[in-house]
Amino acid sequence: MHTHSDVQPPTYKEASGFFLAGFWLRVWAYLIDLVVIGSITRLIVKPVFKILDISLVDGSMFAPISILSAIVFYGYFVLMTKYFSQTIGKMVLGIKVVDLKGGRPSWGTVLFRELIGRFISSTIFILYIVVAFTTKKQGIHDLFADTTVVQEKKKLEFTPAL
Repeated sequence: MHTHSDVQPPTYKEASGFFLAGFWLRVWAYLIDLVVIGSITRLIVKPVFKILDISLVDGSMFAPISILSAIVFYGYFVLMTKYFSQTIGKMVLGIKVVDLKGGRPSWGTVLFRELIGRFISSTIFILYIVVAFTTKKQGIHDLFADTTVVQEKKKLEFTPAL
């Protein structure tokens, strides 16, 4: 005869995988990031150039404003991804970057993903669409760096390699 104390409640193991962030979620996060980067450039970089009387109108890729704008763009993505695993756009939408083992990306991974991979993706913008067609929702920069983007609060779809 079983008593009430003999019956063990079922245990539910939390899924060790992640719910992947899809193409549109990532596009909206990127657009938010572009607004943030544009704001940083307009609020800090351009006023400094005006104070120092450095020309803001030079179409050259190697003009001081172009170089500093590129430093702000890539620096933003590298530093935010390394220290927070997400940019402000990703924070707003509740997504973050993880390596394929489910952990925080290393410095080498972040530098490779954000400098080389993002340069290629930004240069040939259509390559961002790759996210919609890969099984782990990876962009070109994610494929190069063995990373993906997942939703923070949900765990389900992607099981990290052990």
